[in-house]
Amino acid sequence: MLGSQRRTHILEILRTEGQALAGALARELNVSEDTVRRDMNEMAAQGLLKRVHGGALPIAPDLPDLTARRSVANAEKAALGARAAALIAPGQMVFLDGGTTTAEIARHLPRDMPLVVATHSPTIAAEFEHHAKVEVILIGGRLYKHSMVAVGARAMAAIDTIRPDIFFLGVTAVHPRHGLSTGDFEEAAIKRHILDASAKTYVAVTEEKLDAVSPCRIAPLDAITGLIVPAGIDGERLAPYREAGVAVIEGGGRKISIPIGN
Repeated sequence: MLGSQRRTHILEILRTEGQALAGALARELNVSEDTVRRDMNEMAAQGLLKRVHGGALPIAPDLPDLTARRSVANAEKAALGARAAALIAPGQMVFLDGGTTTAEIARHLPRDMPLVVATHSPTIAAEFEHHAKVEVILIGGRLYKHSMVAVGARAMAAIDTIRPDIFFLGVTAVHPRHGLSTGDFEEAAIKRHILDASAKTYVAVTEEKLDAVSPCRIAPLDAITGLIVPAGIDGERLAPYREAGVAVIEGGGRKISIPIGN
């Protein structure tokens, strides 16, 4: 097998398995571990993977701050926000995570819809300034400025007092085997706490977050109700997510009816 073929195979293993072990690949490809390690080192230098002891991991998505993320993939996020907002029924308690995709969910909610919206993000709370029928519960705590959300013990205690009907969880990466992840340990803990308190949880993700792994795990895929993805993604790429036990809802241009009670 040529070097280029080996490197393509390594990338495919990373995409499907979430990790690549040099020893296992050497046996599979019938080459020395030194050969695989050299391939991995070259790929790491090119920014294609992250080298770790014994093998490699996928490159985690970049974690720009909230201001920088507001200018990225706006049309895709708007379509995801509209699809997610269609899952909300009047009178529900909805917990909105921080983030730019979640902000699009808020922007697509009708202003005359009666709701209770809980959030630990002051920027998300501000989206409801002109929604006369929305009661906003703002969870406080230590402000994690990168994502503009409250974290810590005080936020945890406040979350314990509510039981949202539906939670829209924000992540930086999702993988069929390694589940949902983000870049900060404390933020991951808060997200997991909200998920545990909520009756249903949906995750809306832009395409670059698929098949990726970030450092801090939130939960396995089967812990959520549904994954909302952009329309038009190849069915084979989405198949492992469905096989992992999660409903995959395609948004942004395709009208799909999902009963609120499911």
